[in-house]
Amino acid sequence: MKTYILPSIKLTIILLVILSGLYPLAIAAIGKLTPGHGDGVTVTYKGREVGFANVGQKFTKDQYFWSRPSAVDYNAAGSAGSNKGPTNPDYLHKDVQGRIDTFLKHNPTVKKEQIPAELVTASGSGLDPDLSPAGAKVQVARVAKARGMSEQQVLALVDNHTEKPLLGLFGPSKVNVLKLNVALDELKK
Repeated sequence: MKTYILPSIKLTIILLVILSGLYPLAIAAIGKLTPGHGDGVTVTYKGREVGFANVGQKFTKDQYFWSRPSAVDYNAAGSAGSNKGPTNPDYLHKDVQGRIDTFLKHNPTVKKEQIPAELVTASGSGLDPDLSPAGAKVQVARVAKARGMSEQQVLALVDNHTEKPLLGLFGPSKVNVLKLNVALDELKK
């Protein structure tokens, strides 16, 4: 019995020191080397912080690009997705169809088939800050009209804020909605 208990106690103490002390310190040190220094990357407008670049926000006015829907109403304290799947009739007929109807009402030049799925389905975290370029471009006509701008101006802004895949290989192209909307507001200074 002594041959098993003593090594187990030693291993437990060693793992507690490593996993409860050294590992968190190492991760915190790595975080300090990242953009935002481990506290998150903030976006500012007129000298005031308006949000975090990696946390989605709710935009409902026509003069702004809308974010991906959130199952938690963009509450960063309670990040979560929905347990409702694509075979759930309540989800399809109530949630998704309601989002499609709202989108079409505010974007009358868009046909239902043109709406990217990301604009009517919530992300896994409920806090997705990005859209695909297609998700942003389908909203260009509405935003341009609401702001009294040409569609070419707004489309150029979307293109300028499209982030390419990492090293040209990893991940999709994406547009950060908060940064794009701040850039829109800065045009109207």
